[in-house]
Amino acid sequence: MKDLGKVDVVVVGGGINGAGIARDAAGRGLSVILCEKGDLAEGTSSRSGKLIHGGLRYLEYYEFRLVREALIEREVLLRAAPHIVWPMRFVLPHSPEQRPAWLVRLGLFLYDHLGGREQLPGCRRIDLRRDPEGKAIKDDYTLAFEYSDCWVDDARLVVLNALDAAAKGARVMTRTAATSARRADGQWEVEFTSTSGEKSRATARALVNAAGPWVENVINGVVGSNSARRVRLVKGSHIIVKKFWDGPNAYLFQNHDKRVIFVNPYEGDKALIGTTDIPYEGKAEDVAISEDEISYLLKAVNRYSKTQLERADVLKSFSGVRPLYDDNAANPSAVTRDYVFDVEGAPPLLSVFGGKITTYRKLAEHALQKLRPTFPEMGGDWTAKAALPGGDMPGGFDGYLKDLTGKYPWLPADVARHYARLYGSLTSKILNGATSLADLGEHLGSTLYAAEVDYLRANEWAMSSDDILLRRTKSYLHMTDAEQKKLDALF
Repeated sequence: MKDLGKVDVVVVGGGINGAGIARDAAGRGLSVILCEKGDLAEGTSSRSGKLIHGGLRYLEYYEFRLVREALIEREVLLRAAPHIVWPMRFVLPHSPEQRPAWLVRLGLFLYDHLGGREQLPGCRRIDLRRDPEGKAIKDDYTLAFEYSDCWVDDARLVVLNALDAAAKGARVMTRTAATSARRADGQWEVEFTSTSGEKSRATARALVNAAGPWVENVINGVVGSNSARRVRLVKGSHIIVKKFWDGPNAYLFQNHDKRVIFVNPYEGDKALIGTTDIPYEGKAEDVAISEDEISYLLKAVNRYSKTQLERADVLKSFSGVRPLYDDNAANPSAVTRDYVFDVEGAPPLLSVFGGKITTYRKLAEHALQKLRPTFPEMGGDWTAKAALPGGDMPGGFDGYLKDLTGKYPWLPADVARHYARLYGSLTSKILNGATSLADLGEHLGSTLYAAEVDYLRANEWAMSSDDILLRRTKSYLHMTDAEQKKLDALF
């Protein structure tokens, strides 16, 4: 068995919370191991609604602290990662059957002011009969409100946090599960098993359980302990269709059941529609969309849209399991999206229950504050003003893209934008002295060239075609089956 030596912290779970905690800890001077049984962001963190948002509807459940924290984090992340986080305007057609206009306007007023908005424009009223955003909406609806939130490439957010953790000294081990963790002589003895069967071990002063939907599996199975706290699994599914409206805006539709459905521009010519909220009982890894969910989402959109979507219009779909902290709410939509820590024993086991992608950085900061009694020597909070890898763009995203296309005039416009959006200033590592398109190697389809694949394998823990097509990029939406099989052959 390979001995990895002594570290300060072992973090179990390579989703957004685990990667965020590993990054924060490494930046404070702690030695860190981050282990993930599959690929980074393979579970919940690549199957979100791709939004950095305050959670407008959480105001109805009086989650003011969570909404405020999320709105503040929206501004922090917009500055930290302008390549993968960008502003988006959401149009909310008013449906008197759901909520009165004054209540919606009050909610949006709070939304504009609760988090100290600095970079994003505020709410405005829209006449759907005259404004261009109303062209796609049925004539039954005449009034709408438009407000700001942000888009995020969720899987890349995870990878960038892991990259920063590694740059600060953390050991990132993907496809490696923590199979046993026991306290002995005032420290944790942790054993790991990779998918290839290789076994290793390490000792640590603290163990962080950020396994998301598997948080209880780690407590009960890996550690052999128990917790009074429980996680509640809620399935959220999305469908992808061709974009059916003009303009860069997104839509937010109120449904009959008081839920809201996001309809967002996605990957240029497509739309992402979601999400559902259904209690889930099975294994998190087996989650899949049902026909009832597809029908639910289509009906919600068709209630408002002049373009009537049919089952045949659904190009792709995905489902994720949200590991929400179980606060005993009867309605899955009312279950808190806030996070709770369980810190138990000495040396400590810190388990993370709940959370949402928007507040991952603050969650990580709070987690390290909980561990300060164990690590009095560690540095203070630092991530609030630190750019994520690739996010150091003094001229903003548009300025960086302009400079990139000026420096590499031979780079096709769609490839240049693809690199800028996914990698930001890390793009230079892919181009790596290239002076022509031929220098990028074999064209594998869409915007994907061999140089990008080589970079991802060497630097971002990509070990399969799915790692690249589904998570590091979204090329599966733009490449033919034959092109995807060509990539398969490289692994």
